[in-house]
Amino acid sequence: MKDLSDLDNSPEIEEEEDSSVLLSIGDLMSGLLMLFALLFITVQIQLSEKVKMLDEKILQVEKLRLELQQYQNAFKGLPQIIVNALKGKLGDKDIFTVDPGTGDVSIRDRILFDNNSFVLKPEGKKFLQAFIPIYSQVLFANKQFEKQIDRVVIEGHTSSAGAEPKNLELSLRRALAVSNYMFSDEVNFPKKAQLQQKVLVSGRGELDANPNQNAAGDRKVVFRFQFRRENLNVDLNRQLPSPEGKK
Repeated sequence: MKDLSDLDNSPEIEEEEDSSVLLSIGDLMSGLLMLFALLFITVQIQLSEKVKMLDEKILQVEKLRLELQQYQNAFKGLPQIIVNALKGKLGDKDIFTVDPGTGDVSIRDRILFDNNSFVLKPEGKKFLQAFIPIYSQVLFANKQFEKQIDRVVIEGHTSSAGAEPKNLELSLRRALAVSNYMFSDEVNFPKKAQLQQKVLVSGRGELDANPNQNAAGDRKVVFRFQFRRENLNVDLNRQLPSPEGKK
């Protein structure tokens, strides 16, 4: 027969066991809540850091955008600056032209060379003595120009008359003759050494000439500038030579 005292204590034992279970569950829930709270705080901190980094990137992009806009505005005005600098100082328009879109200066060969010759004429030397200091002054007068203009290309061009290999050689020799004279003792101007570091000589022969006629305008020496493409992408309406223009 069971002891009556045992029967009386059994409900208390069950209540204690239930309380222990509830306390364990409560502790577990508290632990989980604490874990989720820590995870939430960690995520918030990481998110705040990411937002801060993103804000810094946005500020950098905006700064670069404003700088790019300033460069674009400056370089869009460069062709007109060249036109204004040369206007009325170097003879009539039949001697040279300035492309209003790119700033390329095209000098007709008749002022520089005799027919089929790459030896500079006296009047050609006189023209270069006047032209080069003005051109150099424009390029180096603005720090933006000086920094972003990577190369000043001197290109020789011929008409489509004659053999193509000969025209290519003649155009290169003419460009070299102009470059060599520019940096000789006969031509003096500020920033001479700096300009010499930027000059690149090229002979294009009849690549850009009219293949159907012997056009005098195709025989020329062209001064053009190239930008540092890795730093600045400025569109001055320049178009690459079309393959259709080749002979």
